[in-house]
Amino acid sequence: MTNTRHSTQPPHPTEPTEPTEPTHPTAPTHPTAPTHPTAPGTNPHLHLHRHPTPRPHPGPRPVPLSPRSLLALALVSLIGVAAFAWPFFASPGSQVSAHAQDAPWLFAGLLVLLVGVVAAAISEAGMGAKAVAMLGVLAATGAALRPIGAGTAGLEPMFFLMVLSGRVLGPGFGFTLGAVTMFSSALLTGGVGPWLPFQMLSMGWFAMGAGLLPGARRLRGRAELLLLSAYGFVAAFVYGTVMNLYGWPFIDALASNIAFQADASPAANLARFVAYCLATSLGWDLGRAVVTVVLTLTLGAPVLRALRRATRRAAFETPVTFDPPMP
Repeated sequence: MTNTRHSTQPPHPTEPTEPTEPTHPTAPTHPTAPTHPTAPGTNPHLHLHRHPTPRPHPGPRPVPLSPRSLLALALVSLIGVAAFAWPFFASPGSQVSAHAQDAPWLFAGLLVLLVGVVAAAISEAGMGAKAVAMLGVLAATGAALRPIGAGTAGLEPMFFLMVLSGRVLGPGFGFTLGAVTMFSSALLTGGVGPWLPFQMLSMGWFAMGAGLLPGARRLRGRAELLLLSAYGFVAAFVYGTVMNLYGWPFIDALASNIAFQADASPAANLARFVAYCLATSLGWDLGRAVVTVVLTLTLGAPVLRALRRATRRAAFETPVTFDPPMP
C-alpha cells in the first residue's frame, strides 16, 4: 500500500473588514427608587417627593436664677409666711400677742427691705438689660390694668396678666414682676400704705406660682389654658385669704366676734378668721377669680404667643455685647 499525501490548498486571503465605530461607554444608570403600591384611581407615573420635616424651634426659656437668688427668694418667703400667719402661732401670753395692734406695722417695714433685697439679688444674678426692659413693660401694663376695675367687686384684670407672665418667664421673674407691678400700681392709684408690702409679697407669690406649674415646655393649646384658668381661680381666693391676714388683727375684738383675740387659742382664732373671710371678702374673691378665668380663656392664647415670641427673640441667656467703633 502506498501512502498518499493529501495536499492542502493555500488559504484564501480574507476580505478586509470595515472598521467598526468605537463604542461609547454607557452612562451609569441610577438605581430606581422602590415603587410603592399606588392607590386605586391614582397615576402610578407620578412620584411624590418627600421633603425633610423642618425642625421645631426651641421653646422660650425663662429668665434663669442663680442659687443666691433662690436662697434670697426662699428666705423672704419664709419671713413673709411668719408675717402673715403669726396670729396662729403666737401663744396667748407671748409678747407678740401683746403687740397685736402694732405687729403688722413692724412686719410691713421688714417686708419692704426684704422684697427690695430679693428684687436686687434676682436682677443682679439673672436679669440682664433685656429682661429688665421686659419687666418694665409688663409692670407698666399691669399697673395700667389695675385702675380699670378699680377693685369694684373684685374686678381686677391685672391678675390674668400676672398668671401668663409667670408661666412664660419663670417663677423668679414672676415674683419680681408681681412685686414691682403692685408697687407701681399703688403709686398710680394712691394706694400706698402699711398694706402695700403685704400686697407686693402676695402678688409676687401669685405670679411665682404660675411659673412653677408643670408642663411649661410641652403643654400647649387648650389644655394649657385650662390649667392656667384653674390655677388663676384657686390662686385668686388664696390671694384674698392671705391679704385678709394683714388687716384681721387690727379689728377690735370687743367690737366683733370674728376679730383676732390675743388671749384665745390658735384653734379659736382660726375659726374666727374663717368666719371673717366668709363675711367680708368671699364676694370680692369670687369676682376676682371669675374675671381671671374669663380673661385667661378668651385672651390667653394670643397673649401667650406674644410673650413666648418676645422671650424667644430676647434670648435672655445671651449676653449683650457692644462692638468698638470703627476707626
